[in-house]
This record gives sequence, structure tokens and C-alpha cells, in this order.
Amino acid sequence: MRMWIENALVVNPGGSGGRLDVCIEEGHISRMVPHGSENPQDAVCRETSVRIDAEGLVLVPGIVDMHVHLREPGHEYKETIESGCRAAAAGGVSAICPMPNTRPVNDNAQVTSFVLQRAKEANGVEVYPVGAISKGLKGIELAEMADMQQAGIVAVTDDGRPVSNSLMMRRAMEYACSLGLLVISHCEDLDLAAGGCMNEGPVATRLGLSGIPNAAETVMVLRDIALAELTGARVHIAHVSTRESVQAIREAKARGVAITCETAPHYFTLSEDAVEAYDTHAKMNPPLRSRADVEAVRMGLSDRTIDVIATDHAPHSSVEKDVEFDKAAFGIIGLETLVPLSLKLVSDGVLGWNDLVEKWSIHPARLIGIDRGLREGAPATLTLIDPNREWVLDPSALQSKSRNTPFAFWNLCGKAVLTMVGGRTVFSERNLS
Repeated sequence: MRMWIENALVVNPGGSGGRLDVCIEEGHISRMVPHGSENPQDAVCRETSVRIDAEGLVLVPGIVDMHVHLREPGHEYKETIESGCRAAAAGGVSAICPMPNTRPVNDNAQVTSFVLQRAKEANGVEVYPVGAISKGLKGIELAEMADMQQAGIVAVTDDGRPVSNSLMMRRAMEYACSLGLLVISHCEDLDLAAGGCMNEGPVATRLGLSGIPNAAETVMVLRDIALAELTGARVHIAHVSTRESVQAIREAKARGVAITCETAPHYFTLSEDAVEAYDTHAKMNPPLRSRADVEAVRMGLSDRTIDVIATDHAPHSSVEKDVEFDKAAFGIIGLETLVPLSLKLVSDGVLGWNDLVEKWSIHPARLIGIDRGLREGAPATLTLIDPNREWVLDPSALQSKSRNTPFAFWNLCGKAVLTMVGGRTVFSERNLS
């Protein structure tokens, strides 16, 4: 089937952009031309295609979320690979990188192959698994990274837990470096964080909850910067949440260290104040920080210290969340709120559209070694967004199997209306064509 997307505002860092018409044939972009082109070839393509009127819509390279938890194998009651792919597609995300903290852990080629097979059966968005650094995420013995890489992983991490032993982390970086694999670091000092369930500070004191200090994250960020300098490995810091971490990464980049980092929408949208009602949906790791930290994260996005926006999508059922705050599981879902929460950065003047698309698509794709960008001859992997769509987040309408979101019944603005992967429409609103 041939498709003609007409009069879209194309945001395409490093490539053709502006008000364009885009023709898709046999899974690829065959034409990208100024809207209203009078070229006879364009006219033929337009008249023989399924046409989408994209006036008022923004077309971007398919969004890549390089940090999600899909829970399969082992905890399918929270999320499966299939349901996670549906949630991603509905949120405008074309590719996801599931973390290895499943049961069993993705620390061997067999589990990697299982994840990829389930992704193939789901036939939705692209799935690029991330393998474990250590066997069983125990931080004692290195996993067989080479075998997992051959099976299809794109990076390694023990996300969900830090690699506490510095020598182990050094060896992991050296091994990954020899394979050209990215190391994704979960930066948490378990001793400093022990027993904490929210950010350490006046709010935690007032609520009578144990706190987790900023230093629990930042001391490990500083360690892994030092190890990246020592080993020459490509190191990516996950879910940055503190002003001290942002500054440490900023200074490391200025020295030429091969370090990149990500943050999640909740860290530039919410502060620790969201915990005031003991809402367990506002409990995550790292925790929501102070308003000063939120502003520092937003500044880090603005000045390009922070390279990537990823969701850290972490589904939990009511069994884990409908309990006392200190006993509740850490984590929130995020795939279906990524677009509107990120677009608030544009309306607030923190980011321009080009900067946002780089953090959504171009940078994460480059880090995991895949191609993103809109150009003639390239696979038609793209997201079409209505930036002015106002909607209310009803948790019962989400595609994810879990409902643990602090944004329930928020009034949001901006929504993906079409997600395409290699020319396959994996999500579309019915009123588009």
C-alpha cells in the first residue's frame, strides 16, 4: 500500500524539514517534497495513495525509548512484551530497549533470544534488548556479554541495581569496550539509600518517611565518570535526577569523557511535593527530588548536558502499589505520557522542537547503534504528533497492563496519532485517513 502524508511539519534534525509531503511505498520513504509540489511524479503518487491530511501535525523520526521494563519473562501479570509494545506504539514510540531485570534475568543468550522471539510474535514496535552486566544482577561474576551480543543485545546494564563493586564495574567496562557495547549505569549507593523511600529533605521529615539523599546517586555518578575515563568505555548514566549529577556530567563532558546520560519525564515534571498525599504512584527510584533539582534537570536538558529523554517505564500491579508508602514498589509507567510531558518543555521554552527530537530519536538511536532520520530511501519509521491535542489521561484506557501513573486524570496537551515502523502502521487514530 502506498501512503501520502500531506502538509506535515517535518522536524528532522540533520535532514530535510519544514512543511512537506511524504510518500511511503513498500515500507520506505520514496518522496519528501515541499507541500503542494507540482512535479508530475508527485501528483501521480498523491492521487494513487492512501492520503493523510497532516495539516497542524508534526512528523518526526520514530521515537526511541532506550529504557523500559517489560517484566517478561517472570512477571507477566504486570506487563508482557506484547502489551509493552502496544503501549509504546500508542505513545508514539517506535523502538524500545527492555532492561534485563526479569525472571530469569537476561544474562545469557537464551533469554535474549526468548525476548526477541516474543517481540517478533508481537509484531509491533522494534525491540532491542539490553543484557545484564553480571550474572543474576548480583554484581559478582560478569555475564557472557559476547554471547548475548551475538544473540541481539545492544547494551549492558544491571539496571534496577547498581554494580556496587568498583573493580567489577571496571572489568565490565573493559569487557564491554572490547565489544563496542554501551554500558548503562544505574547509579545508586545502596548503603546511602538503605531504607529510604523518598527524597531526603523537609518533605520527608514532615511526612515521617525515610529519605534517600542526592548523594546516593551522585557519588556513583562520579565513580562511573572516573571509570569511564580510566577504561575509555562508552558509559551512559540512567535516570539522572539530581543537580549534583547534572553538574558532574557537565564537567566530565567538558573534559572530553565519553559519557552520556538520560532523564525521565517525571524528573522534569514532578518534585517531591507529589508525595504529600502518600501517593505510591509517586514513588520511584531514584525518587522525585526537590524543586531545585527539577530546575537543574531542565537546565541540563536545555544546555545539552542531558542527551536523552527515556521513560524508565516500570509497570506494577495494585498488589505492589496499594499498600503503605514505605512498603510499595518503586516505579511508574511512562510510555503513553512521554509525548505530552516532553512537549511541555517546548511550550515552556526549555527546548526547541529540533532539540526535543534529538533527545527522543536521534541520540538514543545513535547510542544503541540503529538508524533514525527521515530521508528518501530510508525505512518509514516515524511518529505523527498532534501537538495541540488536549486530552485527559484515563488510566483505564491505557494499553499497558499496569496503571501505576501519578498523572492519572491530568489534563494533557499533545498526542501521537500515528506510529509507523518500517512502513507498518502499529498505531493509528481512526479519524486520520
